[in-house]
Amino acid sequence: MDALCDALRHSASRWQTNADWPGESLALCGLAGVYRWFLPQSEGGIGWSAEDQTRGYLRLAEADFTTTFVITQYMGAIRRIMSSGNHAMIDHWIERLVSGEQFGTVGVSHLTTSRRHLSRPAMLATETASGFCLDGLSPWVTGAPHADMFVVGATMADGREILAAVPASTPGIVAGKGINLIALSASCTDQVRFDSVAIDREWVLAGPAENVMSVGSGGSTGGLQTSTLAVGVSRAATNFLADEATRRPELRQVSAGLTRELDQLQVALIQAGRGDDTATNCDPSIIRGDANRLVMRTTQAALVAAKGAGFIEGHLAGRLCQQALFFLVWSCPPPVSQSHLCELAGIEQMDPWQ
Repeated sequence: MDALCDALRHSASRWQTNADWPGESLALCGLAGVYRWFLPQSEGGIGWSAEDQTRGYLRLAEADFTTTFVITQYMGAIRRIMSSGNHAMIDHWIERLVSGEQFGTVGVSHLTTSRRHLSRPAMLATETASGFCLDGLSPWVTGAPHADMFVVGATMADGREILAAVPASTPGIVAGKGINLIALSASCTDQVRFDSVAIDREWVLAGPAENVMSVGSGGSTGGLQTSTLAVGVSRAATNFLADEATRRPELRQVSAGLTRELDQLQVALIQAGRGDDTATNCDPSIIRGDANRLVMRTTQAALVAAKGAGFIEGHLAGRLCQQALFFLVWSCPPPVSQSHLCELAGIEQMDPWQ
């Protein structure tokens, strides 16, 4: 992990635009076995516990948040295939994906938050004699132009949903090149359009069923994994502050205070990840709110400490501040968003039932 994180940290500043896909760093992670963390040894994996995986993600996110974010979507696709029980898809895809030979990603946000308010599904699935026909788009797909396969969700006319593993080379699939974002543009996140895409029945991982995302396990979107990455970015910021404090005594108290608070939050995060019911302050929603607030405070403190130099494009402190903004919109549950808005407005959080 030390060697891998040093290599990721060395390259992290290179991943700035949608032309800067972090393929080299992803390949290093593949060689280091990152994509095998959760697989049991009997399946060719390493068999890390949930706690080990949390600690691993903390280290990766501290070193290179852009690459780590891509990995969460990559691992989400692998987990969905593995948990599906579809042995044809497991045999076809898993070794190719966990070895790093091919890249997979997920397109499921329209089944959870994005575009659920629309009268017509963002992605419509129509049953055919041999499988399904997919029409529509998945609006937020990380690594869209670089994927070899998509784990994509679609909704049928009767409201039931499916998840399917679809090769990116299937006729009718058109992936965007990557949206220009405030941060993480190099993740090449964009919409993927499906124009009358015919998929075989054997490609279906789950469904047709209502609320198909509750079937099996995926990437823990919006849960502890998101908080873990926020804590990792906060760690990068406090490490920067601690280094500055070795030369600037006026920063020592601030650095120590933020580091102490971050250490406490990390303990709660790891306890929650291992399912420790006896631990206090381990509610995932509370952890998410605390992680959001702390990542904003630590990164802005790093920018203040860096002074004008931190405002120059490419400086670590400025980059961390931009990345911290992502946690305000990435799978941010309404209670967390509302709490943050009330805090910014200086008002007590309102009762949502009033």
